[in-house]
Amino acid sequence: MDVKEAQQDVRRVYRGGFSGPLVSALVWVTAAAVYQWGSAAAAMVVLFIGGMLIFPLSALVLKAMGGPAFLPRQHPSNALAMQSAFTVPLGLLVAIALGILAPSLFFPASLIIVGAHYLTFISLYGMRLYGVLAGVLVAVGAAAIFVVPTLRDASGWIGAAVLLVSAIPLFISHRVEKAASVSVTRQVFESS
Repeated sequence: MDVKEAQQDVRRVYRGGFSGPLVSALVWVTAAAVYQWGSAAAAMVVLFIGGMLIFPLSALVLKAMGGPAFLPRQHPSNALAMQSAFTVPLGLLVAIALGILAPSLFFPASLIIVGAHYLTFISLYGMRLYGVLAGVLVAVGAAAIFVVPTLRDASGWIGAAVLLVSAIPLFISHRVEKAASVSVTRQVFESS
């Protein structure tokens, strides 16, 4: 299997990957609400534990839609997907340490970590949209830390919004690719 075939499998099985950012948005909005109306420490716990549940919850969304929710066990992209996924909880440990010292820096640091993790999705899915998502998350996090400190308290909400909005073009790109694939299959079938 070549890289393009592997990427096509990843896009097909995970429906362009839309369910990850969709579920992530729900985790982020929950953590942002806990931060605003509860405590920073509780928000850190919510984002950390919720982050570990994103993949299984995303798989449930895909299962509910029908069709596969996981790549076959021996698929060559499984290793890259797992390596990418493990960067987030490990990186969040750094964000938590920073958040313990300065709670307002937790969400901006988390945005940078989550954004950086999406860079591998460019290769995993073969989709430049993930570069845009990564760039926006990293830019918001960096701006909140270094340029516009007033964004810090809102950065959890902003992250949730960016993730939610990103799920839309990811899902649309999957539907467009699926429709094109069906069209090509029809044309091949009709010409034979």
